[in-house]
Amino acid sequence: MDLFPYRSKELSLGGHTLRYIDQAPPSSGEGSGDSLPTLLCVHGNPTWSFYYRRVIERFSSRCRVVAVDHLGCGRSDKPTADEFPYTMAAHRDNLVRLIDELDLQNIVLLAHDWGGAIGLSAVHQRREKLSGIALLNTAAFPPPYMPQRIAACRWPLVGTPAVRGLNLFARAAVTMAMSRTKLSADATHGLLAPYDNWANRVAIDRFVRDIPMHRSHPTYSELEKLEAGLPDFANIPIQLIWGMRDWCFRPECLRRFEQAWPHAQVQELETTGHYVMEDAPEETLATMETFLSSLGLPEQAAA
Repeated sequence: MDLFPYRSKELSLGGHTLRYIDQAPPSSGEGSGDSLPTLLCVHGNPTWSFYYRRVIERFSSRCRVVAVDHLGCGRSDKPTADEFPYTMAAHRDNLVRLIDELDLQNIVLLAHDWGGAIGLSAVHQRREKLSGIALLNTAAFPPPYMPQRIAACRWPLVGTPAVRGLNLFARAAVTMAMSRTKLSADATHGLLAPYDNWANRVAIDRFVRDIPMHRSHPTYSELEKLEAGLPDFANIPIQLIWGMRDWCFRPECLRRFEQAWPHAQVQELETTGHYVMEDAPEETLATMETFLSSLGLPEQAAA
């Protein structure tokens, strides 16, 4: 069963091709969609735009939905680490380029995992285009801890062979990132499909190694700057949807966002794990529906 029937579009970036989904309702006249939100969906590691398939299905008949595949991920090109740096800043710069090339307006950022830091740092540079923020289990500050399950993937000599050779990081995620439910065989296949050999797993490994635990790591300062800039979103409507059983982005990450954004709407999903969209799709989509309605999303047509 094809859970992801959407055709990707392409953007050339320094000799590499970044691919993304861009779905929108048929235009009913010039300027008719100018006031509608544009959902910009930014994934983390080891997912891809497939993670947002339910979002595309539910909302693209009523607003524009753009779901990016970072370089190295999903359907995008997978250059070697010598050809592309695979840092948060590099992914951010690619996303800013996509925002500019597509002339996205009234952006509502929807981000998860690494997509939070990448997406927030990108829209911070394009705040005049931003209408709202919706986050699913993520962070936007130097990590307060390193989960042992991830630290093991960075061990010298064995980490990269485990991640790129045995695909242990992505394969483990399809079970360890779930709490209340189990992924179907089709969903499991969809999440893993782009990462089917050593070369195609380069981004998974580099994302793991881009987690900064010391100030000497170049991404540490990028996350410090991002955290310092979070108050700049104080006047932006924000929705935080959090799986409280996530062992990676634990509830203390949510509390840090709440401190930065006391005005944010918060939906805690008590039995949900890290893959929020997979583990609690109905609650997540219903919360998003309410939030997006407050930002101008038309009501869903009656069946």
